[in-house]
Amino acid sequence: MSESTVELLAKDLNANGGVYCPSPLAHMKIWNSHPKVYLDVARTGQAKCPYCGTVYALKAGEHFGGHH
Repeated sequence: MSESTVELLAKDLNANGGVYCPSPLAHMKIWNSHPKVYLDVARTGQAKCPYCGTVYALKAGEHFGGHH
């Protein structure tokens, strides 16, 4: 499977600031993909799936939670 990047808005993240892969946001079929893994996107602004290499990244200008 080729690596791809999925741009996320802050609202796409769950309450803990992450996403699960495989994800419908990446246009993946859940039934024929790898095991579900949690990726912490909020910590650094992006996270890479260890199974398929998909990178989930916050879109430029998006911020998750916290106080400024």
